[in-house]
Amino acid sequence: MLLGHETAWREWREALGGERMHHAWLLAGRRGLGKASFALAAARALVGAGEGDPAHHPDIHTLTYGPKDDKEERKRADGKPFEQARSIRIAQIRAMQTRLSTRPTLGERRAIIIDPADDLERNAANALLKSLEEPPVGTFFILVAHSPARLLPTIRSRCRVLRFPTIPDMDMDRLLADLAPSADDLTRAAAIAAAAGSPGAALQFVDMELGKVAQAMRNILDRGDPDFQLRGTLAGLIGARPDRDRIRAVLELARSVVAQRLDPSLADPRPVIDTHSELVRLTGEQPTYNFDAGLLAMEIGTLLANAATASERADG
Repeated sequence: MLLGHETAWREWREALGGERMHHAWLLAGRRGLGKASFALAAARALVGAGEGDPAHHPDIHTLTYGPKDDKEERKRADGKPFEQARSIRIAQIRAMQTRLSTRPTLGERRAIIIDPADDLERNAANALLKSLEEPPVGTFFILVAHSPARLLPTIRSRCRVLRFPTIPDMDMDRLLADLAPSADDLTRAAAIAAAAGSPGAALQFVDMELGKVAQAMRNILDRGDPDFQLRGTLAGLIGARPDRDRIRAVLELARSVVAQRLDPSLADPRPVIDTHSELVRLTGEQPTYNFDAGLLAMEIGTLLANAATASERADG
């Protein structure tokens, strides 16, 4: 059992043992808390899959990001790496609904996992709502959501919510010491600060070696960057062609670094607050926008440089 999953498992098992199992569940919490692992394990318990059963059970169906276009679909069909779409599309929901017209394969129950449900296209979300309103007998939905507020209120209202808490820094430090013993203190501290209680995010930050990126961000906050040299250093550390996961991690790291500068003793906290708000906006746009890596790095650096004007304390 993963850290922080104790309460969710207790509620799930109590529901399984009850007279009437709710047909739709929403697993809510930050990215990297192990919600997808819980969803799969919970689905296997739901359909009665034993330890010796195949990993891909015929009555467990997962909808997630598919190929972004026909070219990438052909790559997937050929067993090649392919570029994913940035959302779960209505065609995937329609295909799932067609499958629901048949009975489960091996037993009386079937599980549909949608991960992440908060990246459903609007039309896909509306189509899913119809299945949630009139679920076929024996079909149970497990929706994984990193930002539940992005879901349609009508979808949220039809789900029983399981909340996954963040993990305290002390437990995160012990976890990283066990799982990433080669990480130096700078990298581990940056990962813990940026992950905000998410073990998966912390491990991802360690794998991406974002400790130096965090330090470059702090340098800009400390000194400003009048000659743009520090911004150039930051861009080089982020990389010329970062993938979507690295861009998301860099944005979350920047938000964390700026949030640490919010202090009642600041002479004027508004530049820090404004910078954090802009980083929140960029992070929200990241799943659906195609950012130019170089321009994004410079924009982050400029936001940090603007926040540096708030570094003076009110007490001088």
